[in-house]
Amino acid sequence: MNLTTPALLFPAISLLLLAYTNRFLTLAQVIRQLNASTDRAAALVQRQLPGLKRRIALTQYMQGFGVFSFLLCALSMFALFVDAELPGKWLFGASILSLTLSLVLSLIEVLISTEALSLVVKDLEDAARPGRGA
Repeated sequence: MNLTTPALLFPAISLLLLAYTNRFLTLAQVIRQLNASTDRAAALVQRQLPGLKRRIALTQYMQGFGVFSFLLCALSMFALFVDAELPGKWLFGASILSLTLSLVLSLIEVLISTEALSLVVKDLEDAARPGRGA
């Protein structure tokens, strides 16, 4: 294994962290909009709160594991640079595992987000039914 192997992971992790940051900013915007809403006590909003709380926690952990993966990858490159091949391989393996965990958490967050959108769509469908006054 040479120095270029973990170096290939650098741009991927950087782009992933950028995507995570964008998702975090979007989540923060949704929460702030709900907070500013005059209809904060509405049933639809209240049903979404547990999912929003889980998404905040998951986003924190997926970003944390992504950053940890980036750090391990950098340490792996340094170990390989100073000809410490075995530690470099172990650090690279740990980086891949951390990245994998980050991606799994990201998938869970997407599933929760999709569930929240399904609640909104169901509410819209219910409002459009005759006799509900849409």
